[in-house]
Amino acid sequence: MAAVNVSTGLGQEVKDITRIERIGAHSHIRGLGLDDSLEARMVSQGMVGQVNARKAAGVILKMIKDGNIAGRAVMIAGQPGTGKTAIAMGMAQALGTDTPFTTIAASEIFSLEMNKTEALTQAFRRSIGVRIKEETEIIEGEVVEIEIDRPAAGTPAGGKTGKLTLKTTEMETVYDLGQKMIDSLTKEKCQAGDVITIDKATGRIAVLGRSFTRSRDYDAMGPNTKFVQCPEGELQKRKEVVHVVSLHEIDVINSRQQGFLALFAGDTGEIKPEVREQIDQKVAEWREEGKAEIVPGVLFIDEAPKPKPNPTPTPNPNPSSSSTRCPTLTLTPTLTLALRW
Repeated sequence: MAAVNVSTGLGQEVKDITRIERIGAHSHIRGLGLDDSLEARMVSQGMVGQVNARKAAGVILKMIKDGNIAGRAVMIAGQPGTGKTAIAMGMAQALGTDTPFTTIAASEIFSLEMNKTEALTQAFRRSIGVRIKEETEIIEGEVVEIEIDRPAAGTPAGGKTGKLTLKTTEMETVYDLGQKMIDSLTKEKCQAGDVITIDKATGRIAVLGRSFTRSRDYDAMGPNTKFVQCPEGELQKRKEVVHVVSLHEIDVINSRQQGFLALFAGDTGEIKPEVREQIDQKVAEWREEGKAEIVPGVLFIDEAPKPKPNPTPTPNPNPSSSSTRCPTLTLTPTLTLALRW
């Protein structure tokens, strides 16, 4: 889940954007299963087999991270069930959550109630992120105790109160809790030993992980358990917060009357070019002021038909040009990767 504050001056401010991930056939994949030398492990991170293909995908992944493959297309070809989508999902997981990764099916472009240019434009802008930096006042500490006073019988509903005890390496403070803060703590499943941050402006709570001092509380823990150090210094501090949103999310926010709620409607419709131009200008201003930076992402088009070779190729008037060359690297008898230069 990610919460952002985005305002371009064209529409209303966004308080929260919640991303929902579906459980599907490839939800178990956490990466490509490669070691530091880009050699594929036989069974790792949910990936099995296709050793050569995963190694080649790791090379492409490194080029993406280094910014050496921007504007180029990679074609993964093979028979059904050979792991094409699995490799693409592994690349998405290896890139991290801050790198936009958009997955669409080729048939969506023809079935959507909009022209093909608009559908592709929206897909591309979903794959371009904007990392927005802002300073905010937060309360950061380790949870020592959470006390919730249950309302007595006959009292109005929604009257819960409680106390939250937070500490750092140098101090410890008790905070009074109201109904909304109790609901937020319950929603984030906060418990004693968690290191949390509370945004003073919005009241949003984020769990950073478990404190190292509680690492021996349990004999076994899940793979997603993260341990962090207990914060130092004061509980209240100013901190630079970074949010990553896509250009398409900003487009939708500023092109609909209902603002960020349009993101959950599903059908965003066509967006006027004038709106996109103003947003691009605003993002460019943010970049010049150092408030934002562009995060290049990846667009994965599934079920794309493989182009058929031309039986009677026309001679190239400029043999030295390689702009249309698409060398193919055969990885296994049933899986190929092609890189369009």
